[in-house]
Amino acid sequence: MIHIVFNESEVELMKQVIALDSELEGEVILIRDEFGVGPLRDIDTPEGWEARLEWWRGQLQGSPYKESIVGSFDDRVTVNELKNALDANQGDQIWIWMGQNQHDVCGYYWLMSQLKPYAGRVMTIYLNNLPFINEKGQLFYPSWLNEIQPKEFLKAKKLARPITTSEFEVDPDEWKKICDENALVRILEGGKKIAGKEETFYDNEILKNITSEWQKATRVLSNTLHRMKIKTGDLYLMQRMKALINAGKVESMGDVQKSWKEFDVKLAGAQQTAATASEETTA
Repeated sequence: MIHIVFNESEVELMKQVIALDSELEGEVILIRDEFGVGPLRDIDTPEGWEARLEWWRGQLQGSPYKESIVGSFDDRVTVNELKNALDANQGDQIWIWMGQNQHDVCGYYWLMSQLKPYAGRVMTIYLNNLPFINEKGQLFYPSWLNEIQPKEFLKAKKLARPITTSEFEVDPDEWKKICDENALVRILEGGKKIAGKEETFYDNEILKNITSEWQKATRVLSNTLHRMKIKTGDLYLMQRMKALINAGKVESMGDVQKSWKEFDVKLAGAQQTAATASEETTA
């Protein structure tokens, strides 16, 4: 059995789950790319793949992550290794674990579209609109696998089912439509329905957390990540914050081109607005 997850934190989580149930014994494999953002056109070609890598290089500029991370892994190699493992052991199955979010679902589309020859051996566990119990004993509906306690997965495993022949026909076509649309942002609208959005989609979430007072850009980033309902990664959010600065909607103090910790932000025109309000009150 080979378990597939789409978030690094879930590798250790699945290992904890496996430790609780020997029937789930197997390797845990991570698909690393975040297919919920960035260009996808012709991603199945070397040119399309390189265009995506180049986009990620741009996102990494000034980030706390090393730019060398781009190209340090290749999910295409991971898929080839999965295929080799399935060819070598005819009894093996792949279990694809998905939370109810665009990151996991886009990863599923990208992965399963390459596994049609192994129909019947590729299982999916989609925790879509399912209630779980949190650490406080309360019922909740998780969007991400890492929100679920390891012991709760022992019930979730009963949901494992083979990807159907129909899905192997229809879902790759849906993925092709998503790639051809080539929106820079994708969100989950329910089920496995992915909708493309404009690159400014998350801008209002960022602006909600910027005030008329100077704040560290990293604090705004942290608050946005914590409060937003439709999640995305910190790299994309920070690049959008810089875009808002370039557009004059946000003021900055410090060197925006260096480390994320090197600059502060506030709403543009906040001082003028406050002064105008004071004048009107006096009048």
